[in-house]
Amino acid sequence: MKFGTIAIHAGQEPDTATGAVMTPIYQTSTFVQSAPTVHKGYDYSRAGNPTRSALEKNLAALEEGKYCSAFSSGMGAIDAVVRLLRAGDHVVAGNDLYGGTYRLFTKVFEQFGLAFDFINMSTPENVRAALRPSTKMVWIETPTNPLLGIVDIEAVSKVASSAGAISVVDNTFATPFLQRPLGLGADVVVHSATKYIGGHSDVILGAAMTNNKEIAEKLAFLQKSTGAVPGPFDCFLAIRGTKTLHLRMQRHCENARRVAEFLVTHPKVKHVNYPGFKEHPNHEIAKRQMSDFGGMVSFTLKNDSLSAAEKLVTHTEIFALAESLGGVESLIEHPASMTHSSLPKKVRLQSGLEDTLIRLSVGVEDAEDLLADLKQALAQV
Repeated sequence: MKFGTIAIHAGQEPDTATGAVMTPIYQTSTFVQSAPTVHKGYDYSRAGNPTRSALEKNLAALEEGKYCSAFSSGMGAIDAVVRLLRAGDHVVAGNDLYGGTYRLFTKVFEQFGLAFDFINMSTPENVRAALRPSTKMVWIETPTNPLLGIVDIEAVSKVASSAGAISVVDNTFATPFLQRPLGLGADVVVHSATKYIGGHSDVILGAAMTNNKEIAEKLAFLQKSTGAVPGPFDCFLAIRGTKTLHLRMQRHCENARRVAEFLVTHPKVKHVNYPGFKEHPNHEIAKRQMSDFGGMVSFTLKNDSLSAAEKLVTHTEIFALAESLGGVESLIEHPASMTHSSLPKKVRLQSGLEDTLIRLSVGVEDAEDLLADLKQALAQV
């Protein structure tokens, strides 16, 4: 089956009791058992819930995976994956990644004996050079947040495998509609399903997918044991979101391309980060491993004062000044003071994340309206 058909039907069956087309919201904490060790597949909703199971089957199919564990947030999913490691293990990660991931790695897991190196992952040679005998995980984010860097998933996964390390790809920006890392050799894929998968800015949810049975069993154990599980209503909202993922992503990509092309020719814009441009350093890799270039764009202004950036992000009328991304509505934000404020300034600047960088999550509104909004806001700078 093609992606759109899988998105609508995978994991979805008519309700056996009523014939309902949509998966019911099983809003229950516990399930009646006929005997202490006999039940109909569910006993307690932290361990499993039919609505969650339907979502997990759907997300696994979308990522061409066999297994999926859903979590109460994207960070919950990342937390569970890192818990596959042990004290003394080393992780190689990109130096341009989501601020919350960096904070989790450095402020939470380092105190439990894990070691992290944050490097430029634009070439697999950089990753190979950063490996240690203790390296057990290579953490890939592509496209990266917020600089839209591209990492060669297939090549870096091979480097990780050769060192006996697990390769993990945060596929939030691309979604499985544009990119499927498991088919490129990655061991685990994680998502903040809050973003494009949910798609409507109304749910917080995360997920981890794999084809490795041993990893899947460990993640399911962590899901049950740590309790970072999504509620059935959140799962229902995410299922609703996946049914239109392919349609929304097509429009996100179309609009982002229009926005990027507008910005790159604007006299007040210094630089635009967008993997769809031939000038992007890893455009050919993006073209090879993605079916399109996504709905995210970031850029800097020629006026590199912080006040100029603040004036721009507070003068848009359609682009809402807000964190998060991937919803149907367009968002604008200032990473240095918002989503990436947890990164020390020195770390941000070393990775190329300037104080005046602006990130756009381009929604599915009419493109002409979005361009007019940016035009009038840039006139204020």
